[in-house]
Amino acid sequence: MMQQKSSPTLPSSKPTLYPPLKIRDNPSTPMLHRALQEECYEANLWLPRHNLVDLTFGNVSVIDRETGVIAIKPSGVDYAVLKPENIVLLDLDGNPVAGSLKPSSDTPTHRRLFQAFPTIRSIVHTHSRHAVSFAQAGQPIPCLGTTHADYFYGEVPVTRPMTADEIRGEYEWETGNVIVERFVKLDPEQVNAVLVHGHGPFAWGNSGAKAVENALALEIIAEMAWKTLSLNPSAPSLSQALIDKHFLRKHGSTAYYGQ
Repeated sequence: MMQQKSSPTLPSSKPTLYPPLKIRDNPSTPMLHRALQEECYEANLWLPRHNLVDLTFGNVSVIDRETGVIAIKPSGVDYAVLKPENIVLLDLDGNPVAGSLKPSSDTPTHRRLFQAFPTIRSIVHTHSRHAVSFAQAGQPIPCLGTTHADYFYGEVPVTRPMTADEIRGEYEWETGNVIVERFVKLDPEQVNAVLVHGHGPFAWGNSGAKAVENALALEIIAEMAWKTLSLNPSAPSLSQALIDKHFLRKHGSTAYYGQ
C-alpha cells in the first residue's frame, strides 16, 4: 500500500533556516559552483528540446546539499541564448552567491520545496500544455494505466486554490507553501510531481536530468489521461495491485526492473 510521510509545519513567513555560506573557505568552491551551473544549464536546455516550454516559460533549479547553494535559470532569458555562466547561484535564504542576472521569479517556490523536501536535488517547473490543462481544471491526474504507475505512485495531486491574501502577499513563496501543504500525507519520493491549481506543474528528482525526465513523464501521462477520459469519461483508475507492482518493481528497496 502507498506509504504516507508528513512534511514540516508550514511557516507563515520566510524563515532563516541556514547559516551564511562560507563560500571562500573551500579552494574548490569555484569548481563546485561551475559544475552546479553546468548541470542546471544542461537540464534547462532539455525543456525546449522535449517541447515542455513555450517562450521563456519554465525553469530548472539544482541544489548542492552540502553547501546549500542553489543554481537556477535567470528570469526571462531565452533558452536559445542561455549560457552556463548565466545560471544564477543563491543560498536557501535567497541571498546571492554568484551571477549578475536576476534569478527566476519562481525562485522562492523552489527554495520552499528544497527546504521542505530534503531528499530532492532538482526541481522543474513548466507550463507543458496537457499538465497545465489539468491544473487549470483543478483536477488531479488519475492513475489510469501502468505507464503512469511506472513513475508516480498513484494520482498526481493538485493543490487547493490559493487565497486572495496568499496571492497578494509573497505569492511565489506561498505557492511553495500550498504544495508542501498538499504533501502532508504524501511522500515526495513516491509522487515526484504536483499541479498547482490554476497554474501548472512542478516536478523534482535526484538530479537535473532526472527531474526533467519526471517532468516529461508527467506531460506524457497527462496527455494519455486526457485522451483516455475523452474516449471514456468513466474510465476507472488502475487497481492498487497493479500500481504497487509497476511502481515498486522500479523504485525502492524491492526494485528489480532494469540493470
